[in-house]
Amino acid sequence: MFVQCWTRIFPTPQPEPHGGTTPAHGRDSSRGSRWWSSPHVVAGPLAGGMLADQGADVVHVEWGGDGDAARAMGPRWDGVPLWFKVAGRNKRSVTLDLHHETGREVARELVAWADVVIVTLRAGRLRAWGLDWEAVHALNPRAILLQISGFGATSSRADAPGFGKMGEARSGVVHLTGFPEGPPVHTGFSHGDAVTGLMGAFAVLAALHRRDTDPDFDGEWIDLALFEPLYRLVEWQIIAYDQLGTAPERAGNQLAVAPAAVINTYRSGDGDWLTVTSATTRSVLNVVRLLGLPDAEFATVEQQHAGRDRLDAALREWVAGRPSAVCLEEFERAEVVASRVFTAADIAADPVYAEREDIITVDDPDLGPVRMQAVIPHFRQAPGAVWRTGPALGEDNALVYGEWLGIDDKRLTRLEDDDVI
Repeated sequence: MFVQCWTRIFPTPQPEPHGGTTPAHGRDSSRGSRWWSSPHVVAGPLAGGMLADQGADVVHVEWGGDGDAARAMGPRWDGVPLWFKVAGRNKRSVTLDLHHETGREVARELVAWADVVIVTLRAGRLRAWGLDWEAVHALNPRAILLQISGFGATSSRADAPGFGKMGEARSGVVHLTGFPEGPPVHTGFSHGDAVTGLMGAFAVLAALHRRDTDPDFDGEWIDLALFEPLYRLVEWQIIAYDQLGTAPERAGNQLAVAPAAVINTYRSGDGDWLTVTSATTRSVLNVVRLLGLPDAEFATVEQQHAGRDRLDAALREWVAGRPSAVCLEEFERAEVVASRVFTAADIAADPVYAEREDIITVDDPDLGPVRMQAVIPHFRQAPGAVWRTGPALGEDNALVYGEWLGIDDKRLTRLEDDDVI
């Protein structure tokens, strides 16, 4: 499926938001940022979604019929898919069939109108449809193009398909995840896609800042492969291989390159899993003292790493002999950083999540009140807002095509009759 997001940083008036306040209206729209994107499934939509949460107007462009594939993904309640209620929140939905030349003509109008274009189609398809960098830059010289693909637009595999799990595998992260005797392990969510979406949103905002401060700004092409964001975040793997000649390997929960000697998960006497971690010499000594081991044998970083297995075994036995609540109380008194391993149910019941207002309730036309993540990160001076769940397919055709692009009723009717929108 093809999804696109056109975003204006300073939004038009919206319904009363949930979980925050709407940014101020009435600014000069010529100074706003409009975005066009063709994100596929997770990465592109999340990039647009992060921007929409902070007040941008995002138009999610989908094929007619069933719309974006994400509308049918994930669990359902009473036949209603749940994932898209979050993935599509705060966005406008319009339909557009780019297989028609008439649809591509409308797309070009959106490119000319947009400040940011986000695409995730293969390079060849983008060129054929006039949505590659050269075409976008010719239509709108100040536009910012975020192009997300499996292998990057400049590689020999620019036209190869790619999904987030492939990106995770190529990044080095999956090789490092799991236990030494076991297989490499993917995380339990769309890790590669999600991090790519987040990095894409960051890159777009950096480009927008330059657009607004550099008088010589001539557009920008952000070319992001699905493996690159996670690859960038594992900062030590390449330099370690370069200098040591060996690739870091899986180490379970202890990490291949751990900042200090204590990091693992442990099963409590009442069956809960706890994570205990340290990052400094002092924090390891707090664990040593809690376990009643001699300080002198763990006084230095070298001693702590040499005694890592001894510490791990002693801590595992200590945790196993106590209920999790008692363990956590003792850890807190000893200034040892630890936590229960949370499930979604734990998150929903946790007082810290409540104090942070990280879970909000939003009214949905299909499900009624639903809970979901709040806008994160929290902006305290000008907070973002969740003002709608994922919209119905094509719900905003009239607004976007009629009011924002100025397409008259006669042409809109013709586009509808020709199944272009």
